[in-house]
Amino acid sequence: MAEHEYEHVRVAVIGSGFGGLGAAVRLRREGITDFVVLERADSVGGTWRDNSYPGCACDVPSHLYSFSFAPNPEWPRTFSGQRHIRAYLEHVADVFGLRPHLRFGAEVEKTAWNAERLCWDIETAGGRFRADVVVSATGPLSDPKVPDIPGLDTFPGKVFHSARWDHDYDLAGKRVAVIGTGASAIQIVPSIQPEVARLTLFQRTPPWVMPRVDRAISGLERSLHRAVPATGRLRRGMLWGIRELQVQAFTKRPDELGFVEQLAKRNMARAVKDPALRAKLTPDYRIGCKRILLSSTYYPALAQDNVDVVAGGLSEIRGSTLVAADGTEAEADAIVFGTGFHVTDMPIAERVVGADGRTLAKTWKDGMAALRGATAAGFPNWMTIIGPNTGLGNSSMILMIESQLNYMADYLRQLDVLGGRVALDARQSAVDGWNRTVQERMKRTVWNTGGCTSWYLDANGRNTTVWPGTTTEFRRATRRVDLAEYEVVRPPRPAAARAAAPRPAEVDA
Repeated sequence: MAEHEYEHVRVAVIGSGFGGLGAAVRLRREGITDFVVLERADSVGGTWRDNSYPGCACDVPSHLYSFSFAPNPEWPRTFSGQRHIRAYLEHVADVFGLRPHLRFGAEVEKTAWNAERLCWDIETAGGRFRADVVVSATGPLSDPKVPDIPGLDTFPGKVFHSARWDHDYDLAGKRVAVIGTGASAIQIVPSIQPEVARLTLFQRTPPWVMPRVDRAISGLERSLHRAVPATGRLRRGMLWGIRELQVQAFTKRPDELGFVEQLAKRNMARAVKDPALRAKLTPDYRIGCKRILLSSTYYPALAQDNVDVVAGGLSEIRGSTLVAADGTEAEADAIVFGTGFHVTDMPIAERVVGADGRTLAKTWKDGMAALRGATAAGFPNWMTIIGPNTGLGNSSMILMIESQLNYMADYLRQLDVLGGRVALDARQSAVDGWNRTVQERMKRTVWNTGGCTSWYLDANGRNTTVWPGTTTEFRRATRRVDLAEYEVVRPPRPAAARAAAPRPAEVDA
């Protein structure tokens, strides 16, 4: 392939959600402007662009769910909706001058390590790129997962996933089936319940739901945060501190969560008076094993006359008839899948080919593992943002992203110090050592001991998604790159130079 067919950059960032835009801002602040952000869609926003379903909002407080370097005093609510979060990301792209670096319509089809040139060859729908370093920020919530339901292809009505909402389809007066009871479903159900003729919720596992203490942020508060930025930082710090104190219960003392379970049951009892329905909605696992969901409208919606909760989960479709695992049948005009994403089997891993010719997916076939959640052995100068075991069960992922951006910045500094054409490849022993430590700590956590099956676990039952500690611990662990954990890779010498090199005997002579 001819050299001129590539656009050569120092860094290629994949994705323009929080991780990708954060990486782009950090690169500019480090004085690096030779980079591109490859985005498959036509605008920034990542999951907050793709998820536009009715009621879509964040379950992390607004002032904590934003970059520390880009505070937003204008958040309208304590828990912001999708529209405002997406607008915030567009604002970040503008304020930090990221637009010239964005390449829209550039879905990455393949990225392969070029050992001769010590760079990555990247093929996208929008052209070819050659990058010294690749930062993958596609995120775990980017590719919807739809279960393989027998007979789905025979369904005559409308079918879509919550992350691909069809706004042209009017649900008013329709019989709608919602599949799943995760974070998206509990926002969708109360939003569409008043307008549909009948809503059938197919529930495989009931979630623990706590009240969502949401309110409008007053004009006085916003004015104060604008005039005195330190008040916004104080607010953020208090929100962060509370969540740091909660971590011990999730990671070391799950039995302490029993009190929280009682609060969740009272929350349910206030809205759901029917004992049979309460029995369906009561989980049989420890709270926190799955992500604790926040809603003050979910249970009231389920108690309405036009809603049915089917506890068996969807197992088969016969035309317009949906059949649950327990044999319950329901008729539907539309099916909305709120069934999550490819988290432990991210499609981007199939498109990354490392130094030995293996894809990242093949390397991770027994479970994702990355050194400090960032780098994988055999993939030089490749990093991931929100990588394996960097997820959180109770706080803001923006905190973890910023920690990984610290690591990325120091990684690039180390390459500069080494000088010349050079790459760093994580040692397998370092990756294995880090992963052993993480998995050992994971044994005591509620995510592993709580008695549930969640999307935190991979096909082998290993928790490869969540970080078993505080955000402070992770920030310390990713503050600096330890070169002892990496092999330094230099370009191969030309064959003629190798042949002319003196043999050991000649040197001794």
